[in-house]
Amino acid sequence: MDFATLETLRLKHPAWRLLVADHASLIVSFLHRVFVESNARATPQRELVLRLEDHLHALRERRGEAAFPRSAGAYLDEWAADSAGWLRKFYPPDTDEPHFDLTPAAERAIRWLSQLTEQPFVGTESRLLTVFHLLQEMTEGTEPDPEARLVELERRKAEVEAEIARVRAGHLDLMDESALKDRFQQMSDTARGLLSDFRALEDGFHALDRRVRERIATWEGTRGELLETVLGERDAINGSDQGRSFRAFWDFLMSPERKESLTRNLERVLAHPAIQSLQPDSRLPRIHFDWLEAGEHTQRTVARLSGQLRRFLDDRVWLENRRILQVLRGIEKHALAVRTRPPTVPLISLDELAPTLELPLERPMYSPPARTRMADEEVLEATEDVPSEALFNLAFIDKARLKTHVREALQSREQISLAELVREHPLQHGLAELVVYLSLASEDRRSSVDEARTQELFWTDASGHPRRATLPLVLFLR
Repeated sequence: MDFATLETLRLKHPAWRLLVADHASLIVSFLHRVFVESNARATPQRELVLRLEDHLHALRERRGEAAFPRSAGAYLDEWAADSAGWLRKFYPPDTDEPHFDLTPAAERAIRWLSQLTEQPFVGTESRLLTVFHLLQEMTEGTEPDPEARLVELERRKAEVEAEIARVRAGHLDLMDESALKDRFQQMSDTARGLLSDFRALEDGFHALDRRVRERIATWEGTRGELLETVLGERDAINGSDQGRSFRAFWDFLMSPERKESLTRNLERVLAHPAIQSLQPDSRLPRIHFDWLEAGEHTQRTVARLSGQLRRFLDDRVWLENRRILQVLRGIEKHALAVRTRPPTVPLISLDELAPTLELPLERPMYSPPARTRMADEEVLEATEDVPSEALFNLAFIDKARLKTHVREALQSREQISLAELVREHPLQHGLAELVVYLSLASEDRRSSVDEARTQELFWTDASGHPRRATLPLVLFLR
């Protein structure tokens, strides 16, 4: 809290600028009613202008027409400018109408102002107990000694058993009204503060997206290094303390049993006469649904930013491919220019016409060879004649020949179906040869199998009987 830091905050922080603004009462009252009180996010400009016009009309009737002479649209643009920073103006996907959302700094200032009003009850016991319980959990969670952990668990077990014995004896320790009000006030403040945390988390995702886009726009390294950097940024936000805490909170809230327990406990607590005397916020009975709505909005924002970033990368790849085509066309033009007078010495040599790619996932896993065990039994001489014709009836399928058929068929076309391939090269060994074709399709990454469409294949077996098979559509692609 030194002078230089405070002076910088006074000049640049949006929350401070909001507190000292000329029309701070107008700004805070409107933003609180539209965004904070109703937990609204991403409000269209048309709707926001109408609501601000109604708000200004009500104020002008009390304070005169000259109180706020500007239009609602002008006020909104001023509040969303960089010099203010109280609203975030953006265009959602698939729409040309601007939307507005409250910034975390403005919401922090509004929450601080709401705490300046005199509270009907000020308690300290619940906050002291919260500090005590948090310290206790941190101490137990970092205790590496199993014996110390067991001693603590035995102590808590003894306390629970003693309380069970008191309840069975008819002695119930009920919480008095002051303690109930104290804990309810802290619960209410914490519940409303969670909604602000969602907006701050979403703003952090937007800031990360802007940093990544700036890095992509100014990147001068290889594409692989760029992708590694971008994906590292995404993993960093998910693996950060803030990201892990949000994921744990979301998993806890998505449990149906816990949602039912929250609803049941809120209804029971809010029905207590001592709590009703505090005139609790009307949003508290459905605060956990507001959490879900805010969390889903944050999740959709992250998904949308990821999709936009992917399209941004695709555009960069398209530009790079276009540049490569331009270079190749330049090489072709130069080659045509020297076609009539070719050089006498070699200009360039290529080891291969195309690179050879070997992906790690294409390498098979190690399979230990099977060990044959010899049984210690006496070998008996055969007493019957065993027909040996079965040994010579086994058909050998030349897989290389079938692969050659596929490769020759794709020289004059972009793709060919398995049915067309069988018509051009009839099956010689029936179903066994068809299985080898299917094996070739499964091994080729460029082939595709469409389960929604079928194809029929016909052939004649060795005995002259016609055969038919119905299979999913198998396409071999060039």
